[in-house]
Amino acid sequence: MSSENQSIHEIDYGLICEYFSNFERQGPGSPEVTKKALSFIDNLTNDSVIADIGCGTGGQTMVLAQNARGRITGIDLFPKFIELFNANAGKLNLQDRVKGITGSMDKLPFGDEELDLVWSEGAIYNIGFERGLKEWRKFLKKGGYIAVSESSWFTEERPEEINRFWMDAYAEIDTIPRKVDQMQKAGYVPVAAFILPEECWTVNYHEPQASIQEAFLKKYPGNKAAEDLVAFQRHEVQLYDKYKEYYGYVFYIGRKI
Repeated sequence: MSSENQSIHEIDYGLICEYFSNFERQGPGSPEVTKKALSFIDNLTNDSVIADIGCGTGGQTMVLAQNARGRITGIDLFPKFIELFNANAGKLNLQDRVKGITGSMDKLPFGDEELDLVWSEGAIYNIGFERGLKEWRKFLKKGGYIAVSESSWFTEERPEEINRFWMDAYAEIDTIPRKVDQMQKAGYVPVAAFILPEECWTVNYHEPQASIQEAFLKKYPGNKAAEDLVAFQRHEVQLYDKYKEYYGYVFYIGRKI
């Protein structure tokens, strides 16, 4: 199997974790986008309870904490990410109300109707958009919010090359109206949906990878798994440059009814 056709899911998870731990964010995004999504959410207080699911090293979580009241628990499957998450919270003197814990998004450690806000940037795909919306809903108080960014099609039709890539990477990718409809059917009032700017991919996510990839390959010379991971990331960048008018990340915000 060539690296161009290899799925990211077939690459060693330990190497994936190490590679992405070098990033402030583990996917496309920006502080401005996090703050924009937060602007659609009201009624947060010092007593609000917030969960950032699939938090990674916490780039977006720290922005959230600096711009919203309440206590935040970040959850991620990788202990290395959580170690960096808590270190970042300490550096910003946020450790009293921001804490990262290792855990799975399909076994969340919260009680029913405990949370005021569920946040997840670029991570809900790990459990699936519809499943995540449905399963996480029980943890939200009535009137509580969910805010997630999700890969989405901008058009009804697209070239076969990019369609095939995404069907392999994440078959639940769909158009924005269908995603909004899924949110509504899961028991939320759709509040907002907006497309992340191109710079969230190019400047904030793709461009920093060049130096990281060079160092990564030097650390693992001749390691096919490392080479495949870098090849996949480079292929993803090429596809985005070629087909970015057809897809991207979209932030979806909903309120539990």
